[in-house]
Amino acid sequence: MSSLTDHTKRRRPFRRTRKILGVVAATALGTTLASTGANAFLEQQERWSTAQYGELVEVAGGSLNVVRAGTEGGQPLVLLSGLGTIAPALDFAPLIRELVAYDVIVVERFGYGYSDMSARDRTVENTSTELHEALSSLDIGKPYVLAGHSIAGFYTLDYANRYPGEVAAVIGIDPTVPTTELEKPSAAGGINIAGILSAIGLVRTVVSIAPGSVDPTGDDFTKTELERMRQMTIWNFGNAAVADESARVASNAAALRGMTYPQNIPVLHFLASDSVAAIPDWLESHKNQLKGVNRHEVLELQGLHNLQWTQSTAMAKKITQFLQDSAPSQTKPTPPQVQ
Repeated sequence: MSSLTDHTKRRRPFRRTRKILGVVAATALGTTLASTGANAFLEQQERWSTAQYGELVEVAGGSLNVVRAGTEGGQPLVLLSGLGTIAPALDFAPLIRELVAYDVIVVERFGYGYSDMSARDRTVENTSTELHEALSSLDIGKPYVLAGHSIAGFYTLDYANRYPGEVAAVIGIDPTVPTTELEKPSAAGGINIAGILSAIGLVRTVVSIAPGSVDPTGDDFTKTELERMRQMTIWNFGNAAVADESARVASNAAALRGMTYPQNIPVLHFLASDSVAAIPDWLESHKNQLKGVNRHEVLELQGLHNLQWTQSTAMAKKITQFLQDSAPSQTKPTPPQVQ
């Protein structure tokens, strides 16, 4: 029969274990809170000391950042970034430099660049109406060209159908096509893990230790652009607006089911060779989407999904050719000869 002393001896190691675990948990909590506070303080200081690019435009729900480049009076061309792009105006920098003859407008959606980091529901309808409000407030000519990378293929499709009279042409940069496969909800839960990791300073630590891990591929970015993108990765990663946009990919794909581009709007899609090789039916889905468009073209380019990082020269050349070939004839009728 066990004695009271035996029970006491068995309980003591358990109590010590609980005490150790309590100390570890308290230490971890304290470290996390300290890191979170330090991260927030540093971000505030960095934002205060770093000049903002672009200009803020008020739309329903907040402010969007808009960047203008290129030639004033040239053909307006609107660039829209892919999902989670930290700083669209910098991400598109190599392509913007090649499109110098155009009036280039980069509209950073909610959660991107210097736009507000929280917003109303990230539905395609809200995104399109916000974009329309922003463009309507600017002094730009109509119709304009819409160019969208990746998930922005959802928004160019929706926008061209909502405001067809304002769109001269659509350029897709390895754009996402709404398919039934994308309508399946993701397995991720409702917790914004990326936002938590960012808030506690882990993203800052990773960027500080391995800055190249968040850099875009290619040699066409300046040192200043890379440094700014690293800094803005620390600020913007995992924000609420992008988290909601990510969570709504399935519902947005369903909302666009069966939608095609208006037949009279020219559409050019650049596809990345890596995407074509890795994603079943990637090429076929783009061809099917454009079947009913009078003037369309699908061109595969060598490279990763972010073609704007490495294929900007070839893309700019093809865009110019495509738009010229798609433009209505400017030939004036021959005046009657006076006898």
